[in-house]
Amino acid sequence: MVQLNILSGTKAGTSWGARRFPVRIGRGPASHLQLEDAGVWDHHLDLAMLAGEGFVVIAHDNALISVAGRPVQRTVLRNGDILGIGAVKIQFWLARTRQAGLRFREVLTWTGIAAISLAQVALVYWLLKS
Repeated sequence: MVQLNILSGTKAGTSWGARRFPVRIGRGPASHLQLEDAGVWDHHLDLAMLAGEGFVVIAHDNALISVAGRPVQRTVLRNGDILGIGAVKIQFWLARTRQAGLRFREVLTWTGIAAISLAQVALVYWLLKS
């Protein structure tokens, strides 16, 4: 659902996907995304999905974060926003959506259409023979 592209720091060039929220980001072992870089606290921030607001980043206690170069404590994220967490820069991105497999439904639909067509042909044959 959400893709976090790590732009700088020890994990630069990697991506991390989040499907369950809230996501805890920090240095500590309880964090979902662990960053070992300078300036990152054990529990630095939470990324949450709130109804009516969207994706929100919330700094933990006195932790410092920046979004698009501006320091914030809590803000709504937009696609492509750059988060500054200590010495790390992370790009927030909505992940690509995947279409669910529809093969079973398509086969079932075409089978139903074929059955109805055959039933109509049989009914016309029966009506003409009578």
